[in-house]
Amino acid sequence: MSKAIRIGLIGDYRPEVKAHIAIPRAVVLASSDLACSAEISWLETPLLEEMSEESLATYNALWCVPGSPYESMKGALRGIQFAREHGIPFLGTCGGFQHAMIEYARNALGLDEADHAESNPGASMPLMVPLTCSLVEQSGKITFRPGSRIATIYNRLEAEEQYHCSYGLNPRYQSLLEQGGIEITGWDSGGEARVFELPGHPFFMGTLFQPERSAFKGAAHPLIRTFLQAARDTQKAAPAKEQRPDPRRINKIRSQPRSA
Repeated sequence: MSKAIRIGLIGDYRPEVKAHIAIPRAVVLASSDLACSAEISWLETPLLEEMSEESLATYNALWCVPGSPYESMKGALRGIQFAREHGIPFLGTCGGFQHAMIEYARNALGLDEADHAESNPGASMPLMVPLTCSLVEQSGKITFRPGSRIATIYNRLEAEEQYHCSYGLNPRYQSLLEQGGIEITGWDSGGEARVFELPGHPFFMGTLFQPERSAFKGAAHPLIRTFLQAARDTQKAAPAKEQRPDPRRINKIRSQPRSA
């Protein structure tokens, strides 16, 4: 019998957060669909500050979950960075989408001042800012870029998804991230970023929407199923690629954002 896929959930569990209830159910549904077993562990963000790389490497996938601001932004970013740099499948939803972009800006592009307006309203580089219209308990249409991984996963170019979110990518810095290697592959009807991917990585994706909420309807979500499949593939290949560096690691750059 194959070993269970080990998934670490980067976040601080709170039972009142709907996504925290949905994610374990979503993992069960997706793993059942794949006819495999999976187990989850909550990785509280303060503990991630000091967690050893050897312990982090025992996970086949890492998921940065909704529920920000996290108790330790430093811990959350460290977990995301480890997944990115070591080829571990990563999914970031809602707050995970936001913090994965901040991690990339800081650690891959050298933009140390990149920050979140929710936790630092006076940030000199507010990468994440309040949305024009709040998406708390809202749903909306997302359009995918043809040929992107997200379009392949859904097998279509549009989808209706659910949100619980008030912050998103500051359009002022989008081109800076894209020049640095991030690909925006999903947009809302107003053209604002809703999905990003990191090419060259086994699986590194973020969505501002919450695909895990499909679990409340008893449905296995295609994105979560593909995430688990990537984790299973990584698990099988682990002896051959232990501690493999991120192939998308690029030289640090320091560029100025275009005018708003």
